[in-house]
Amino acid sequence: MMMRQMLFPAVLLLAMPAAAQLLPAQVPGVVNGALRGVTDTVRSASELPSAVPKLVQDRLARFAVLLRNHRAEIARDDHGDPARAGTILLGDPDDALVAAATRAGFVLAERDEIQGLGIRYARFGVPRSKSLVDGLRAMRKLAKGHDVSADQLHFEGGGISGPAMSGANVASGSAFGSIGMIDGGVGTLTGAIERRGFAVGAPSPSNHGTAVASLMTGGGGVKGAAVGARLYAADVYGKDPAGGNALAIAKALAWLSSEHVPATVISLVGPSNPLLARVIQAVQGHGMIVVAAVGNDGPAAPPSYPASYPGVVAVTGVDARGRALIEAGRALHLDYAAPGADMLAVDARGRAVAVRGTSFAAPLAAARILRFAGGGRTVALRAVDGEVRKAGPASRYGRGVLCEDCRTPAK
Repeated sequence: MMMRQMLFPAVLLLAMPAAAQLLPAQVPGVVNGALRGVTDTVRSASELPSAVPKLVQDRLARFAVLLRNHRAEIARDDHGDPARAGTILLGDPDDALVAAATRAGFVLAERDEIQGLGIRYARFGVPRSKSLVDGLRAMRKLAKGHDVSADQLHFEGGGISGPAMSGANVASGSAFGSIGMIDGGVGTLTGAIERRGFAVGAPSPSNHGTAVASLMTGGGGVKGAAVGARLYAADVYGKDPAGGNALAIAKALAWLSSEHVPATVISLVGPSNPLLARVIQAVQGHGMIVVAAVGNDGPAAPPSYPASYPGVVAVTGVDARGRALIEAGRALHLDYAAPGADMLAVDARGRAVAVRGTSFAAPLAAARILRFAGGGRTVALRAVDGEVRKAGPASRYGRGVLCEDCRTPAK
């Protein structure tokens, strides 16, 4: 509990939702007390720059600004994780429980079933006299035997740094069928893209979402690893300060499942959430392969989700020299590494820009997996295993490095 609370500012400040979804020159570091383990990934003392304390200070400063500007929208849950303020999610509610919660002062905001998956939930507003933490405690007393959680937020696992650059005018790779992504909104890119919003003001183009998409579709001088595939892009941020919440991601997954998307990439990280865990299990049961980034909180951070959910393909990043990113986070398991630095992607204005982070490794791995996704997860991963470059240890590279030829080098 103490460790999770200590890491809260660092997790929160990886990226801000809404208008500040991507921060310039963002190379996530680690917070005080969480440096243990980072040196395991560093080749020399010079690779652990003195800038790390400044990164911590910058994050704390941005955290203070975020809370000050969005106190009505964002609050800590009982684990110290960022969540939608005043909101509680309840799994499988029955009429008696809903009535009891209402009598206790909770306000029923939504009661529904996740589209096509048979998972029922209710969303309640916390009584005005209670904080989110107090509301969670009270609801758990009322709803014993039911899943009760906050609607935790998820944050982007990478950023754009530096000015726009000139990439090679290329588009390579080939793919078939469709591929999904859950992220910020996608700007104008080549290829067939179906967009849908799951937040206030969505879909709305963002730098992070467009960059992730461009690594699959190509365009703007950037290679595409899945050129020819139809992209289904779910925007879970829009212009909502509390965007990227668990319920929005769950609804986005249900939409992608209804479109029979065989593989979906989620370059976002957050804490475990029981409703989202059930939805991921359900879409996997319907045949979807879910690929997720491990984030950039460093190896001493708590396990990231959705990468840590069972069956999700967890992906980390490597630089141009094939070395694991020193800021890469961790999951309860690790499957693959892929390029995540020293490369270009496209921003929301259509410019080729330098990117860094595990966010940008995940779509490349997903594109490789997509080529074999028709045979199901087991067949696809077995095929992908045959083309990885073996690297060790497995705790930093998983089963090997994928798609190294997919990088468009930054000049």
